[in-house]
Amino acid sequence: MKEIKFKVTDPLGIHARPAGILVKDAKKFNSKITVWKGDKSCDLRKLLALMGLSVRQNDEIVVQVEGDDEAACAEMIEKYLKENF
Repeated sequence: MKEIKFKVTDPLGIHARPAGILVKDAKKFNSKITVWKGDKSCDLRKLLALMGLSVRQNDEIVVQVEGDDEAACAEMIEKYLKENF
């Protein structure tokens, strides 16, 4: 299992358009992808659930990736988070 810790710096937090692209890209992988904000979690492949976490600027999230393509998947997610949030 790969784990990514990320602090959101975008003033809008995790918002719809870039989150939608992230969800779409995540669906290309077979791995299970879980996003945690505090004690709440959701499947990264579900946009409404991700938006429901209400991730704001300065919030820290943890993304856990588990599966046969977890290394490539985690690399894509980490790169996308750094470039967009």
